[in-house]
Amino acid sequence: MRITCLALLMLLLAGCQPPATPVNNAALLESLRGQWVVINYWAKWCKPCIEEIPELNELDHLHDDITVLGVNYDGATGEDLATQLRDLKVAFPTLEQDPAELLGQPRPSVLPTTFIINPAGELVHSLVGPQTLESLLAATSGGQQ
Repeated sequence: MRITCLALLMLLLAGCQPPATPVNNAALLESLRGQWVVINYWAKWCKPCIEEIPELNELDHLHDDITVLGVNYDGATGEDLATQLRDLKVAFPTLEQDPAELLGQPRPSVLPTTFIINPAGELVHSLVGPQTLESLLAATSGGQQ
């Protein structure tokens, strides 16, 4: 009985933890220095975006020196974003905030748009339109530094 009460108390206290803080885009990008970063803007209503998601998933999964990050163009959050990610089978992390200003870029006006950041942290490509695994590898120098 005592162990059950202790376990119940621990579960109740775990529910009182403060919510996780949003990811700071600047800190995240700084932590990814030394590898290629691919930032892709997508929306659930954008057919070319949906078509390229498997290519981005594969890039993120197969290449340890490349990190793919998504940006929901419509700014969806919470359960709406979670549903979109699940429905579109997005397997790479999605940023909570648009990083365009941080990168010194205007917010994209065409979707999909993909920013390529080199291992030194510099924006080297802004790709407009749907990408393939091959075009993404070419933009990231084949994933080699």
